[in-house]
Amino acid sequence: MSTYLFTSESVSEGHPDKVADQISDAILDEYLRNDPKSRVAVETMVTSNNVILAGEVNSRVEVTRAKIEAIVRKVVRDIGYTYSDLDFNANTLEVNNHIHGQSPDIHKGVDGGKELGAGDQGMMFGFACRELEALHDGVPTLMPMPLMYAHGLVRELARIRKQKSIMPYLRPDSKSQVTVEYDSTGRTPKRIHTIVIATQHDAGVEQDEIRKDIEDHLLPLVIDGRLRDDKTELIVNSTGQFVEGGPHADAGLTGRKIIVDTYGGRGAHGGGAFSGKDPSKVDRSAAYAARYVAKNLVAADLADMVEIQLAYAIGEPKPVSIFVDSSGTAKHGLCDSALTRIVQKTFKLKPRGIIDYLGLENPIYQETAAYGHFGRGCFPWEQLDAVEKLRECARTHSG
Repeated sequence: MSTYLFTSESVSEGHPDKVADQISDAILDEYLRNDPKSRVAVETMVTSNNVILAGEVNSRVEVTRAKIEAIVRKVVRDIGYTYSDLDFNANTLEVNNHIHGQSPDIHKGVDGGKELGAGDQGMMFGFACRELEALHDGVPTLMPMPLMYAHGLVRELARIRKQKSIMPYLRPDSKSQVTVEYDSTGRTPKRIHTIVIATQHDAGVEQDEIRKDIEDHLLPLVIDGRLRDDKTELIVNSTGQFVEGGPHADAGLTGRKIIVDTYGGRGAHGGGAFSGKDPSKVDRSAAYAARYVAKNLVAADLADMVEIQLAYAIGEPKPVSIFVDSSGTAKHGLCDSALTRIVQKTFKLKPRGIIDYLGLENPIYQETAAYGHFGRGCFPWEQLDAVEKLRECARTHSG
């Protein structure tokens, strides 16, 4: 019988692009903490001992340059870039701040009408599936298995690094990749085919030691032993060593890990990044709403796999279009067009409705900026509080 392989990757909080994402979202949180209606779009670039900030802000509060610089240094320090031998150090880096005011044309188009309009045009996607239903913070993940295992590996690697009791040679930059073998349907995982780990480390550490520590201390914390067998391949630091890493080795930019941030290559992506953007930007808020809708549809047992597309026009409150694709997994006699009508009846998908229902004007975003925006039960768009409403709507529709 045929089987299929699918691979997803993740990166740690110390990866250069994720350093940039966390800085952008930490600055966003500072504005929202003091003015929930702030309009923020902050981009970050990190390179050798430099952090460059650019973007636009419209807020009733001023966040001083000194405060922003302090935020940058704290983010970098908390990640772990405090090594004197690295040319990217929280204590010595330079912060170049080029943030300025928001375009009055955009402000008028988004905030000037009776209703909050979308902050830009575009299409956003949400996805949910049953292949991994394990709990995260007490909530089922309903996410693709390769991505969640990839996230788990680098998240646990960072936790081990910060505890400093085992693997004391670890440094902040790391990546993971997980390949899962599926049955002939391409939907049911059978086994872990390949695990790839690349982790920065101190000079002079033998790769055999790193590999053994990963096998003994990391993999058992993350990978279900029933899915890993003697044929599972483990690849560790395949270039031979990974001493020079972080933003000195590779420049990082906000928004370059959009597939890591979402579904690991499963489903579609509209192309818009999340970090540094306030919730009036539908690139972010509508993507969260689409995930919320898709996850609740699957949890309500109306389908086993769902992809949602939402589309907006700048300045307009109503979505231009709503599309539901269940890949043939819809249940109870429902079709995709019926699921679309159920979504339209059940959810408020104008920007203001999304923001208010999901509480998106709160300073919650720095936490999203590493290890994925989805599949983590601590976020409001991961809650399953629309399940009964969807089931009732489906019963009414079927009747």
